[in-house]
Amino acid sequence: MENMTTCANRHLDEPMQESRILRRETITESLAGLRLDQAAARLFPDFSRSRLQLWIKSGNLTVNSRNMKQRERLQQGDVIEIDAVLAPDGELTPEAMELDIRFEDEDLLIVNKPENLVVHPAAGHHEGTLLNGLLHSFPELAQLPRAGIIHRLDKDTTGLMLIARSLRAHTSLVRQLQERRIERVYQALVHGVPTGGGTVDQPLGRHPVHRTRMAVVAEGKPARTHYRVLERFSAHSFLEITLDTGRTHQIRVHLSWLGYPAVGDRTYGGRPKLPPACPAELAKTLGEFKRQALHACRLSFAHPVSKKNISKDIELPKDMIELLEQLKSDALARERNDAQA
Repeated sequence: MENMTTCANRHLDEPMQESRILRRETITESLAGLRLDQAAARLFPDFSRSRLQLWIKSGNLTVNSRNMKQRERLQQGDVIEIDAVLAPDGELTPEAMELDIRFEDEDLLIVNKPENLVVHPAAGHHEGTLLNGLLHSFPELAQLPRAGIIHRLDKDTTGLMLIARSLRAHTSLVRQLQERRIERVYQALVHGVPTGGGTVDQPLGRHPVHRTRMAVVAEGKPARTHYRVLERFSAHSFLEITLDTGRTHQIRVHLSWLGYPAVGDRTYGGRPKLPPACPAELAKTLGEFKRQALHACRLSFAHPVSKKNISKDIELPKDMIELLEQLKSDALARERNDAQA
């Protein structure tokens, strides 16, 4: 295990090998009628759409052992197979980066992601991402889909992320994620005071007007979020959140839909909300909180090789700890004032 290391020269002399990908999935009733490229994207989310489309065209992705065009519709019971060689992606640039590694063995990594760090390269973020940093410290990850990253966190969400280091681990962990056998627990500081915990079961899709945002929409993908209240304050709450699905911005959108947006979430929460007679220090902290107060605090899963249960927890980051302490101090002061009144 390592902690806060650049791992600057690790594995740099090891040759990058090509990896053979063998996958098979059967079309269920829920996927019947979809185009081949659409179904493949849902069944194999660890591969990019462009890579899947390339495999369809090259004959490396077949249906019932025959080639099909990507726009052809599928029927229930059809069998999709991938038999392809995944070469290292030479377009991804390794970059030296300090990584906070909380678990490491030959098959996987658990990394504590800080705020203000994009996970995958995308438009406007081709460099300086977690993926770039991982490739520098662990060059062998270039052999794996998305450099072994099993799930993502938003740029300003902090906490634990799971990275596969081998193809066997990647296959197992992706399967566990699809079958909802990886437990992901989050903590959030939110505006408002729920009366109790509950579940949000609302579909998510692109906002009909603001296309860079997500929203609860009837035609969206199924999404389910569970939450419980850890602590209540005068106008805010500290929540624990678990996921059955992992849609883009899921927690943030569902919290906003509930009416309890995450503190600091300007996209889905709007302006900061202050409690009545809010102390100046707390008002300043709430007003200047520069990111959504959301933290991935726990990961639990079966090790892809040993099958032993792996469970890792990570403490809250400094900014959330400071805000939580101020909320607690304000609550105690209000209790004393009420007792004296």
